Amino acid sequence: MKGDQVEAIVDTGQGVQRFVIEATRAGRRIEVTTSRGVVEVTEVTRGGTPVRTGRFMASRLVALVEHPAHEGDTARVEVSTRRRLSTVDATDDESGRRR
Repeated sequence: MKGDQVEAIVDTGQGVQRFVIEATRAGRRIEVTTSRGVVEVTEVTRGGTPVRTGRFMASRLVALVEHPAHEGDTARVEVSTRRRLSTVDATDDESGRRR
């Protein structure tokens, strides 16, 4: 969504450097991907075409802060987390015992 920002603070060896990647136009969004020790922050269009990308070594990353866009004074951001169950967890019931 336009206005979403991700701020990455990276250790450069002589201090820290701050990078900001922002969704600059309507319909664009920010995606954060982590794989093989690299954190990639990408601004993508509605169709999925990358516009701007920042790649950071995870070992050098001090902080990664996501700033959602505000739509007004009354707008709220709904945040939900979902835990993916492994095959071992899926066999347990609510009390923690095996079925």
